[in-house]
Amino acid sequence: MPGTGARDGARRPVRGGLRLAATVNLALGVPAMIPLYSAWWLLSEYLPMDCRTTEDMARPGLADCDYHTLDHAPVMMLLLAVTGLIMLLLVLVVDVLLPLRRDDRLRAWLGTALLIPVPFTALMVLA
Repeated sequence: MPGTGARDGARRPVRGGLRLAATVNLALGVPAMIPLYSAWWLLSEYLPMDCRTTEDMARPGLADCDYHTLDHAPVMMLLLAVTGLIMLLLVLVVDVLLPLRRDDRLRAWLGTALLIPVPFTALMVLA
């Protein structure tokens, strides 16, 4: 139509808005609980220990050294690395690549990405 400023064949941005971005990022927070819990466990259980290997357990004067924590640490580190990488790729696709492809506002998607840790935080508060 002449004079309206509308272009023929122009792509219109998808109007999901802030509500859609917030809902999707909160939903991303559910699988993100796995790498977030792994990181929390390593920071709160493994790093405060006095020993790093089972041979260290025989040294005198170590107060905080737990065999089970030492046994689970490599598994938790691997779990953190694998699930953390998957979540970073998922966030990149959902919060950057898809909004760019759909001509959506990137600022809304990146801003609401701060909601991803909310489900994990709620779980930790309730537990």
